Amino acid sequence: MKPDAAKIIARLRDEIRAHDYHYYVENNPLISDREYDRLMDELKALEAAHPELITPDSPTQRVAGQPVEGFAPVRHAVPLLSMDNTYNEADLRAFDQRVRDALGLMVVEYVVELKFDGLAVALRYENRRFVQGATRGDGTTGDDVTLNLRTIRSLPLLLNDSAPASPLDIRGEVYMPKAAFKALNRERQQLGEPLFANPRNAAAGSLKILDPRITARRNLALFCYGAATPCGCTSQADLLAALARWGLPVCHHFFVCSGIDAVITACNKWQDKRHALPFETDGMVIKVNHFSEQNALGATAKYPRWAIAYKFPAEQALTKLERVEVQVGRTGALTPVAHFTPVHLAGTNVARATLHNFDEVARKDIRLHDWIVVEKAGEIIPYVVKSLPERRTGAEQPIHPPAHCPACHGPISREKDGALVFCDNPACPARRKASIIHFASRRAMDIENLGDALVSQLLAHNLVADYADLYFLHKDQLLSLERMGEKSAANLLAGIAASRQRPLDRLINALGIRNVGEATARALAAHFRSIDALASASLEQLQEVQDIGPEVAQSIRAFFDNPHSQHILHKLKKAGIMMAESSALNSGIPQPLLGKSFVITGTLPGVSRSEAEEIIRRHGGTTASSVSKKTSYLLVGDAPGSKLDKARSLGVPVIGWNTLLNMLGTPGAGSHASLLHAPDLFSSV
Repeated sequence: MKPDAAKIIARLRDEIRAHDYHYYVENNPLISDREYDRLMDELKALEAAHPELITPDSPTQRVAGQPVEGFAPVRHAVPLLSMDNTYNEADLRAFDQRVRDALGLMVVEYVVELKFDGLAVALRYENRRFVQGATRGDGTTGDDVTLNLRTIRSLPLLLNDSAPASPLDIRGEVYMPKAAFKALNRERQQLGEPLFANPRNAAAGSLKILDPRITARRNLALFCYGAATPCGCTSQADLLAALARWGLPVCHHFFVCSGIDAVITACNKWQDKRHALPFETDGMVIKVNHFSEQNALGATAKYPRWAIAYKFPAEQALTKLERVEVQVGRTGALTPVAHFTPVHLAGTNVARATLHNFDEVARKDIRLHDWIVVEKAGEIIPYVVKSLPERRTGAEQPIHPPAHCPACHGPISREKDGALVFCDNPACPARRKASIIHFASRRAMDIENLGDALVSQLLAHNLVADYADLYFLHKDQLLSLERMGEKSAANLLAGIAASRQRPLDRLINALGIRNVGEATARALAAHFRSIDALASASLEQLQEVQDIGPEVAQSIRAFFDNPHSQHILHKLKKAGIMMAESSALNSGIPQPLLGKSFVITGTLPGVSRSEAEEIIRRHGGTTASSVSKKTSYLLVGDAPGSKLDKARSLGVPVIGWNTLLNMLGTPGAGSHASLLHAPDLFSSV
């Protein structure tokens, strides 16, 4: 059976890789999403039945199971130089003149590529397999973001057979497509979280998140545009064709231009045409095409002499500020929003833009009824650049923070040493709505069928006062709402009931504690393991948790000390919400690894890495992907990697699989089988 399983697994992997390429790179899916999911489910089932056949380049292995503790430094074999910028035609002609003078040529052949507004990365392939990825950093040393890069579906974990088997160092740009950026900011707005200003910031922030599971949900994409060495090619155009042939994502909008006039024509063509692209570009990159000429030109300490970036001018519009609305988020943060006479920018009509905070308003001296300059930051988010004081008539009025919350007229306060102003009333209707939406969101309690409009109806009909009241709704109450039928009511109640068993970290995130997001919620859940333990923790005990400082600890303590919060928590307990870590402590499973942190390297005997991590977590331990001084043990299998050297240098104890079994009280080779099939212990696998 095993040879047959191996053949089927290999075939499924090849099929899925091909469909990934057509869907994520070529934007030309060949099968339906349902058929794709069927292939993936079949592969997952076979790999679960034969864990010894799981390989790192399998399509099922894109997302790591746990956050990392930090990013290890990676020294680039060949430095990643930045690029000199130019903003006008005269500078482009001057660049061409310097190149022609240095090469002694009348006309130079260039390749003109779109300039992607993202984050530069270096990708390492060995024997055609993706083994490491790093940010550009300072050009010499970057951060190891391999786990996060593996979540990008357009990045192949295995190149096709036409690629060289020798090591390849590929250069690329991670970016966030416009659609993904809009969806992310919509979600953050619903959760009362700060919006990303542009896709580049969103991409950079997403790639530097310590939890790859969050990165995976950000829908990042990638374009490859170069390599550290010529890879057998003689020109940039040849290299781009080779990268695409090997299965790497390459943007096909590039041009081979003879002479600077053709280059300028290409740049001018794309200045307006770029708005129709599904990703952000802020200019063009001009490169001398032939590698022999690039080598002759060389580089300065910072820039290659054979390339330059032409930046498009930002598209701006002049308009009149008509009014300022103050919005209230779930944490009570008051955000001023500018409403102005509609203008057309970057292909769309724009009539409003966030002013971020009142300190920013004062810094820019923006006043009501001012003439203002507006642009789209990153061509997506409307942004007020400045006011025009010289056009004032005397009718303009300063914009100050409100004396009271605009939604509930309650007291407000300013955060210590910060720019944000907050409504202090936890029962504020605007805060209540935002907090319920956050509580029900996918990354919190994930209550299906509860959207923004329905939350508004529930509040308007006084059916709920806070998110805890959701668990006490009855079908008859729901049927009284507009456009709510029997089936819709039943579906909503089913979604609410299902959310009672969400993990502790999701509940902590759902509570809406100021300064506590997903990563912090996970750390708190792992450390305290119950709401009661967290609620009673002192400031000192809270700061013992990794990455929690005085400000976050104060926010947590303030939440649990608030009588309103205590009332809500009491109702959640009464509703039967799971308030502690699930099966581990309450199912009789021993916890000998409690408080211990493990990192795994190499191939373990008869058990996959993900299974080993699950066993460790179910017995009280935690797992991480990189070794640090805080690591309790490095669990080593066959063919360990560089983590073993790092553990030895830091003095971290190194153990094998049998030693771990002894720690679990199940000594003897092969006795892990009972751990894998124990009820409750491995039901998620």
